[in-house]
Parts: sequence; C-alpha cells; structure tokens
Amino acid sequence: MRILVVCGAGASSTFVAQRLRRAASAAGLDWDTAAGTEQTIPTAFADLVLVGPHLADRLDAIRAAARGPVAVLPDDVFSDRDGTRTLDVALKTLSDSPPTAKGTS
Repeated sequence: MRILVVCGAGASSTFVAQRLRRAASAAGLDWDTAAGTEQTIPTAFADLVLVGPHLADRLDAIRAAARGPVAVLPDDVFSDRDGTRTLDVALKTLSDSPPTAKGTS
C-alpha cells in the first residue's frame, strides 16, 4: 500500500508520513508512506492521498489529480504524535472506498 501525505510545502507532511508509517508497521501493515505537495500527486502513484487540513479548499483539484481515494486529515493531525489517529483515518477511507483496477485512474 502506498500512501502520500500532502501539505503545502511538504515539510509538515513528512512528520505525519513518518508517524503513519510507524503506526502502520506496529499494526502489522506493510505500508510505504511518503510526503509531498499537491504538485507531486499526478506522478506519485499512491493508493491513498491524505491531505493536510489547510488544503481542504483544494480537495476537488486534488481528487482530480489522484489515482485513488483522497481524505482530508483532521485539524489536529500534527499533534498525532504516534500516528494512530492518522492510521484510523487512512483505514476508514480505504474501507469506505470502492476497489479500483490497478493502473487506472
């Protein structure tokens, strides 16, 4: 599973992606997480895009660029020190999303 965490400049999303990777690993999930910006979405080939709350107004454009489901993270995501709340958002989004064929957008 490839997860892209997106913020404005890619800095704060790096911390969220690292915490999410640790929480996923602790839960027995083999997830590859990365941080990026809105501009990296079209080439990221992510199974899920998690968007920083400050980009919620860009959600339609982000969904159009993404190849899989997209979710906006809660306002307090940066205080999620162990990544478990972010993991919960990711798992819920994935479970609520219909499966897509690999290689399609």
